[in-house]
Amino acid sequence: MKHALLIVFAGLFSLNLTAADPTFWKDVQPILQNRCVECHRPGEIGPMPLSTFKEARPWAASIKEAVKTRKMPPWFADPHFGKFGNDRSLSEQEISTLSAWAEKGAPEGNAKDAPTPRKFNDGWNIDTPDLVLQMPQPFRIGAKQTVEYQYIVLPTGFTEDKWVRMSETRPSDRAVVHHMVVFARDPKSTWLREAKPGVPFVPDQPGSQINIGGGGNEIVAVYTPGMVPDIWKPNQARLIKAGSDLVLQVHYTATGKDTQDQTKVGMVFSKQPPTERIISTQISNARFAIPPGDPNYEVKASTRIANNVKLLSFFPHMHLRGKDYQYKAIYPNGEEKILLKVPAYNFNWQLAYRPAEELELPAGTRIEGVAHFDNSANNPANPDSAATVKFGEQSWEEMAIGFMDIAIPANVDPRVYLRPAPPQAPRPPAPAAPQL
Repeated sequence: MKHALLIVFAGLFSLNLTAADPTFWKDVQPILQNRCVECHRPGEIGPMPLSTFKEARPWAASIKEAVKTRKMPPWFADPHFGKFGNDRSLSEQEISTLSAWAEKGAPEGNAKDAPTPRKFNDGWNIDTPDLVLQMPQPFRIGAKQTVEYQYIVLPTGFTEDKWVRMSETRPSDRAVVHHMVVFARDPKSTWLREAKPGVPFVPDQPGSQINIGGGGNEIVAVYTPGMVPDIWKPNQARLIKAGSDLVLQVHYTATGKDTQDQTKVGMVFSKQPPTERIISTQISNARFAIPPGDPNYEVKASTRIANNVKLLSFFPHMHLRGKDYQYKAIYPNGEEKILLKVPAYNFNWQLAYRPAEELELPAGTRIEGVAHFDNSANNPANPDSAATVKFGEQSWEEMAIGFMDIAIPANVDPRVYLRPAPPQAPRPPAPAAPQL
C-alpha cells in the first residue's frame, strides 16, 4: 500500500513539474501557432513574428504581460453570452503555460517536440485569389493630415455574375487605415458616377450619410485592424453582378509620419452556384447628441426581420468614445436573448464575432442594438470631453452601428426578402370574464 502511494505521489510530482517547467517547442509553440501566428508572421499585422524559438524568445516577458492582462490575443466578447467560432481568447491553462515559460527563463526544449507547422498561403489569409484588384496609384497621407473619407472606384470588368466565397482586403500600410469598406456598385446604380475610376474621390458632404452607407449597394468586404478575412461555407457566397464596380471607402488616419497606401482586394469565386447568399445589414441610429461630460450615454436602434434568416456574424462599430455594445434578439414568442455583449469596446481592435453555430432567426424577430458612450474626462481616448458629440465620419465624431452578416436563399431578391416588416399590432385585450 505504501509503495503504491509513493508511485501515485511520484506521478503527481512529475505532472506538476511538467506543467511548471514548459519548454518552447513542446508547450509554447502549439499555443502561439493556434492563437497568435495568424497575425504574428511576416507580412501580417503583428509587429513581430512568433513562429520559432529564435523569434519568440526575446519577447517572452512581453508575451507574459500581454496574456495575463488579456491584452492579447484581442477578444472582447463577454463569455457569458454566446459561443463564437473565431474566439481567440486563451484558456487559464494556456495563460499559465505562457507565463510559467517566461518566468523560468523561456527554455527552448527539444525541437523534436514541435507540432506540425501550420501552413499559410504566403501573402494571403485566403486561398490564392482568382482575381486581385489594386488601387492604381498609392494614396499619400501626411504626418498630421486630416483625411476625409476617400472613395476609389475599381472596375471589375465582369461580363457575367460572380459569386465570391472568399475575400480579403490588404492595405500596404495598415497603420494608417482605420477601416475600409468594399462595396459592389450595381451597374444600374447612380452612386458616385462622378468619380473617375482609380482616382481617389471625396463626395459632397451634404450626402455623406448616403455615401457612408454605400448608396444602397452591397458590401463585399470590410477591413479593420485584426479583422479575419471572409471565408464562407461551400454553399454560401456574396454576389457581384456583371458590370459592377468595386468601390473602396477608406478612412485614413495620420500616424505622425508621412506615408502612403496602395490597397489591394483579393477574391476567390465559387466553383458552383451557392444555395445561400450572404448579405451585410445593420442596426443603426444617427440621431443622437452626446452631452459634454456624460460618462454613460445610451443609443438604441432596432430592426425587425421580415423573413427567416441565418445570422453569421456581428460587427459593432463606434469611435473613440465607444464604451460597450450589445445585440439582443426579441423573438416572435416574446422570448428575449442576448446574442453578443462587448462590455469593453476597443476602438483600436474592431473585431467581427462569428457564432460557433449559425443563429436561426424566424420571421418577426426583432434585433436590438444598445451602445453606450463615455464622453467624460475619465476616458483617456476622449478627444474633447467638453464637446457635444453627434454622428459623423471622423474619429472625434461618433457612430452607433451594429453590422450583421446574414444568409438568405440565393434565389430571392434581397430588397424584397429583407424589406422591414411592419410593427406587429398590439393584441386586443382579453374579454372580461362574465359576472355571475
